[in-house]
Amino acid sequence: MNVIHTPVLLEETLTLLAPRSSGEVMCDATLGEAGHAEAFLERFPDLQIIGVDADESIQEIAKKRLERFGARARFYHGRSQDFFAQTASERFGIEKFDTALIDLGVSLYHYAQSGRGFSFAKDEPLDMRIDHSEGEAAADIIARLPEKELADLLYNNAEERYSRRIARAIVEERARSPITRSKRLADIVARSAPLHYRRGAAHPATKTFQALRIEVNGELSGLRPLLELAWSALKNRGRLGVISFHSLESRMVKEHFRELAKNGSGRLVTKKAVAPRLDEIRTNAPSRSALLRVIEKIDEFEKN
Repeated sequence: MNVIHTPVLLEETLTLLAPRSSGEVMCDATLGEAGHAEAFLERFPDLQIIGVDADESIQEIAKKRLERFGARARFYHGRSQDFFAQTASERFGIEKFDTALIDLGVSLYHYAQSGRGFSFAKDEPLDMRIDHSEGEAAADIIARLPEKELADLLYNNAEERYSRRIARAIVEERARSPITRSKRLADIVARSAPLHYRRGAAHPATKTFQALRIEVNGELSGLRPLLELAWSALKNRGRLGVISFHSLESRMVKEHFRELAKNGSGRLVTKKAVAPRLDEIRTNAPSRSALLRVIEKIDEFEKN
């Protein structure tokens, strides 16, 4: 088994979402390679976890990683929204969860091993679908969007400051031949960017790839419904933890949690988002932008 992804904010998540009674059931709604799930199952011997992931190939890795825990680890292949909306009680006989974890980051597996064009550093088919069995690939979006809509996508999904000139360059290049490979897209973006942008710390195509990945997988459009469904699936006193990575999704989580606290439905366990320690950032660079927020549910009868 080749596990390459290191879970972020692991100790903080274990502490803030620790079981507070025996026999609790947790939903890891974004299971990935099961780094968080494995740590929870090891530390809390009577905890059960249901792991959800839309990518069947990465879920196979998770199943092998967690097989030593037997029936304490169960799995659902599909979108988290669908799972929370109908499947938990139907398939697993669980009415409500004690805890739910949503890690909004993309596993390193997808960049390094999926072969779907997530990384601008590789020459792969420009796909970017987490569940590659359905939906539109990144190459399809690039092929069909008018220039203005493509520029808006880059700006709205990733706050790309040079969205218009990048979109213009993409449209010009696709008129010559379809853009179907990740390396070609990265080269187009790099050539269209100003010199100082090309010489910056990050690759000039970073935000373009982020914007396309978000669009392909509905990461922003689906976030609010996911948060609402996960909240509905919690027991009274249940806790929901969300790890976000970029400013747009982080803002959405923050605002949603504040609304729940303001209307008396929840109590903020983390008054401020929990950021990684310096030692974690040094050993796991992708953690540098991670933020963990946790909220606890309060039922109607407890508000007064």
